[in-house]
Amino acid sequence: MAVIVDVDGRLLLIQRRVAERDLAWALPGGKIENGESPGEAAAREALEETGLRVRASRQLGERVHPDTGRLIKYVACRVLAGEATAASPREVSAVAWVLPGELGQYIPRGLYTPVLAYVAGAGGPDL
Repeated sequence: MAVIVDVDGRLLLIQRRVAERDLAWALPGGKIENGESPGEAAAREALEETGLRVRASRQLGERVHPDTGRLIKYVACRVLAGEATAASPREVSAVAWVLPGELGQYIPRGLYTPVLAYVAGAGGPDL
C-alpha cells in the first residue's frame, strides 16, 4: 500500500469502485508483481490508481489485514509529479486528501499504527 502524505499533512485515500466487504476507502495499492519490490509496486499502483508519480521512501511495516486476511506491506511514498485523480475508473471512483483527524470518517476501524505514526509525523526520517 502506498502511504502518500502531502505538504499539508493530508493522507491520500482512494474510494474503491466496489467495496471490499465494508471497506470502501483505502490507501492506493495492489498486488506485488513478480520481480517487483514493495516500493516499486507501491509506486506503480499509485500511478495506475491516482495518476501520481511517486517514489518509495521507506517501508513502514507489514501485517495480515484483520478484515481481508491478506498480507499488506505499507510503503511511504513522496510525490514527484501529477495531480491526484481517479485514474483507473474500473477500480477507483474517487480520491480524497484527508487530514489525520478526519480519517475516522473514511476508515472507521482506523489505520495500521505505524502508518498513523508516519502520517502524524512521528514516523522518523525517510531514507
